[in-house]
Amino acid sequence: MENGVQITEATAAHLPQLVDMFEAYRQFYGQKPDRLGATQFLTARIRHKDSTIFVAMYNGVLVGFAQMYPLFSSTRLGRLFLLNDVYVSPDFRGKTVGRQLIDHCKAHARETDAVGILLEADKVNTQGNKLYQRAGLELDTDHNYYFWKK
Repeated sequence: MENGVQITEATAAHLPQLVDMFEAYRQFYGQKPDRLGATQFLTARIRHKDSTIFVAMYNGVLVGFAQMYPLFSSTRLGRLFLLNDVYVSPDFRGKTVGRQLIDHCKAHARETDAVGILLEADKVNTQGNKLYQRAGLELDTDHNYYFWKK
């Protein structure tokens, strides 16, 4: 626990605050508000345990979260995680909350014998990109990433 912030794995009890923060995150990335959809999505992730969500709490208030999805790598012969979502409340940015969340993700990867963590960040997200490098994630400039959109 740093600066009074406690990181823990999300449970159903965190959902009311987590949905609010998740909606802020989605809107940051240009998505339209959908509180019902966000509630259903996060409830399913927690219930089915098909992602790991860490929440950062300060005096009982959720101030950030990170969500990882399990993947497998054929070439690395092991499990890895996609660190898909990292979000910190604007009032808590620059106060090590993001770093603490990423450190918990890294610890979880070690504890589960994962071979690594994969993260994709927009190039224009300069604050996030600086955070990821400070947290020990290395920028991979050797690969092209492609996306198919339905």
